Amino acid sequence: MSASGRTSSAAVPLARRRFLTGVAAGAAALAAGGCARGASTSAQPGTTSISNDNATWDDGYRAAGRELKKITGYTLRPLSNPSVTSYQQVVQMTLQTSKSSDLVKWASGYQLKRLARAGGLTDLTSIWKGYAAKGWVRGTSRESVSYRGKVFGIPLYESYYVLFYSKPVFSKLGLSAPGSWEELLHCAEVLKRNRITPFLASQVGGWPAIEWFQELVSKVDPGFYQRLVAGEASYTDDRARRAMDIWHDFMRKGWMTSPDFDQARGPGALKEGTVGMFLHGTWQASGMSAAGMKPGTDYGAFILPTVRPATPKSVIAESGVFVVPSRASSHEAAMANVGAWLDPSVQRVWSDFLQDSSANPKVRASNPVMAGLQRDVARNRRTALVRYWEASPPSLIQGNTNDLGGFMAGQTSPATTLRRMQERALDEWAAWKRDEA
Repeated sequence: MSASGRTSSAAVPLARRRFLTGVAAGAAALAAGGCARGASTSAQPGTTSISNDNATWDDGYRAAGRELKKITGYTLRPLSNPSVTSYQQVVQMTLQTSKSSDLVKWASGYQLKRLARAGGLTDLTSIWKGYAAKGWVRGTSRESVSYRGKVFGIPLYESYYVLFYSKPVFSKLGLSAPGSWEELLHCAEVLKRNRITPFLASQVGGWPAIEWFQELVSKVDPGFYQRLVAGEASYTDDRARRAMDIWHDFMRKGWMTSPDFDQARGPGALKEGTVGMFLHGTWQASGMSAAGMKPGTDYGAFILPTVRPATPKSVIAESGVFVVPSRASSHEAAMANVGAWLDPSVQRVWSDFLQDSSANPKVRASNPVMAGLQRDVARNRRTALVRYWEASPPSLIQGNTNDLGGFMAGQTSPATTLRRMQERALDEWAAWKRDEA
């Protein structure tokens, strides 16, 4: 799908055929070269293989696997493919074959619904019910891991979208974590006056372009955000325009990094004091640690304040999932491990590795910054909103993400960007509903 202009209904089938052709070609090429760094997906006694797209988490999977073995008798064997695009292609092409791994890391929401709709996933409803009876999952998150009433994913982690900030820089300039919109603007003005870029904003890798969009829309009106991603509101609504105008104003003032600023440099930029605040998922805490930054000493984090004081408080939440292919070669072992994944002993090891929140609400984060965010969410009864990337049909999100990237690069105005996003929304919601019929 083109990142600019409207895709007509007549062009959709052709675009999809091209997509499927690309998927097949990508999967064939990867199969020839070995699917995850040349590792085999075939069964190995005493293990369950995990396909995932983040090699930096391999040690964490192995550590959690050692805890799982005490409960189930099976460890975890990660198979990492660092290319998100090729990873998704391989998973979709091999899911219903004997080449699939035992467990697959995937996204929740509509990304999971699309995968489940294609078939080849194991119904995990009974496991979910067991977790729910123990209070190890949030009941409100069931919809994001389900398709047509059945659960197909077990939450892998729980991350919030927050602004990390440099505590030494803030202290030096007499600033503290802002609790209101006015205080946020004051922090940005002081940072800019001292030649520090207030905010990191990036479109490198494509998907990061959604971050400031979802944050600003939800902090203008969280209820509107929920209706928007559900296809019940328009992108050309005044509230969406208000969010885009704020974003545009931040860029015009020089408050944001260039859109080609790689987020991988974010922790280093905070440490060096060249950037003051970094909007990202709390899973980035592990990157802070890797950069030698200590939580609570070198960095803190806060949730973006609402634009107006009376606006209900919310937080953008993200949770990946484990799914179990129906034809997994070690299916019994995979089911045993997803059935014990949220056990507190396993989650303590996993959460400590990520330096993030656990998907099990009874496991408190050991990272003091993350623990503080958990208290904030509970104390303020923040509504957890599904991350934009998973909140609507994937084709709609991908196209709109491209448009947001173009907006960040100065190619389109707020009004033009929103118009294109709305035109695409009409097409893609209609296509999703046709496929569901």
